[in-house]
Amino acid sequence: MKKFYLSALFLGAFTFAIQAQVVQSEDFDSYSLDYISPQSILWKTWSGAEEGEEDAMVSALQARSGSNSLNIVRDGNGNDILYLIDDMPFDGIYSIRMYFYIPTGQEAYFNLQGEIFGNNQGSGSFLSGDHYFNPDNMTPGQGQNADGSFIWTFPHDQWFPVVLVVDLDTKTYSMDVDNNGGIPAGTPFNNLAVPYLGAIYFYAPSSFTNFFIDDITIAQGLLNVNDVKLSSVKVFPNPMTDVLNISSNDIIDEVTIYDITGKIILSQTPNSVSPVINTSQFAKGVYLVKITIDGSSKVIKVMK
Repeated sequence: MKKFYLSALFLGAFTFAIQAQVVQSEDFDSYSLDYISPQSILWKTWSGAEEGEEDAMVSALQARSGSNSLNIVRDGNGNDILYLIDDMPFDGIYSIRMYFYIPTGQEAYFNLQGEIFGNNQGSGSFLSGDHYFNPDNMTPGQGQNADGSFIWTFPHDQWFPVVLVVDLDTKTYSMDVDNNGGIPAGTPFNNLAVPYLGAIYFYAPSSFTNFFIDDITIAQGLLNVNDVKLSSVKVFPNPMTDVLNISSNDIIDEVTIYDITGKIILSQTPNSVSPVINTSQFAKGVYLVKITIDGSSKVIKVMK
């Protein structure tokens, strides 16, 4: 089999200055409409049991992007599930951005876990306290932490962002809900002894719990808007055929395709969401696709 090697000098031309490095993301579109934990090693229930009342279902009832999201509901004792941070960092600053959809009359809940204990989480390792959104349907459009010392607002019946910044060095964090604030920077961890950023924990505390989550992005550093936009960009098929599909949630300003020598083979300004690029005249080989949104760029290697 012929192998292709890209020079370090050529690849260095595609290093872009960004504030954060996206380390993992989740949009649920690659899953079947079924229990999530058997489909991904990054999703596990609190007890480790799969396909029971703790396990959450992938749903097509709501989606911020694509066709799927994850639905957290009170099913028996309630969904009780963790989204694992793959490298479980113990130092540095990490950003988390995720989107919630909470129907009218319903509530949502999550917290952050500091350490993951095998198959059974036991009593847990609570990095943050509890984050409630309309607890027990008593405060529609309002959220709070467990003791009510922090209060925030959010919209029902539409998708809205929740952004957390976790400083593992100072053991503090902040949370912003729908770009309106929530928990200020410098708020201490719930448990100062937790050693890691282990997981995001979603739970159904009452019969009112019914919410959807989508487009989770976790990054090392401070995540800006363009990092999130670029993290959702995908290209397919790879190897490409006579067309290359670019999937995006936002308008793509420019697409530039380079061959292995660094020569520009194609440059387009589609100014559209999810453009389709004609690659029928491309020879067999390795290409780099540079995608630009709002001045920030992402490079993806493809083959034909």
